[in-house]
Amino acid sequence: MSRKANVSADWLDDVPWNENGLIAAVAQEFSTKRVLTVAWMNRQALEETASTQQAVYWSRSRKRLWRKGEQSGHVQKVREVRIDCDSDAILLLVEQVGGIACHTGRESCFFRKLEKGRWVSTDPVLKDPALIYGKK
Repeated sequence: MSRKANVSADWLDDVPWNENGLIAAVAQEFSTKRVLTVAWMNRQALEETASTQQAVYWSRSRKRLWRKGEQSGHVQKVREVRIDCDSDAILLLVEQVGGIACHTGRESCFFRKLEKGRWVSTDPVLKDPALIYGKK
């Protein structure tokens, strides 16, 4: 019998999904602890993430599962899945393949910092998004 067959999905029932069936998910680089992105997960995304050990989110704009890296190749290999004390957010400790988590070609989606009343970009673009996604 496979290990997967022995694992119960009861833990998914313990997640207090919001009115849209979603929960916030924070992806954090396992080695550096840098926050990479915040996204949303539905039950299927969280279940697939846990079973495949690769980050899967729910794209609210596309209304479908978004397997991180499906276009860019910058997958997130999941090392740990955690839930916070109020059970209202998931934390994924990940290994970010290629070192780029953001669609802008940066390491993290949190590349702007508030300085003197304005948002300032602090992180460099590591790869042109047009080269990653083939856009003009």
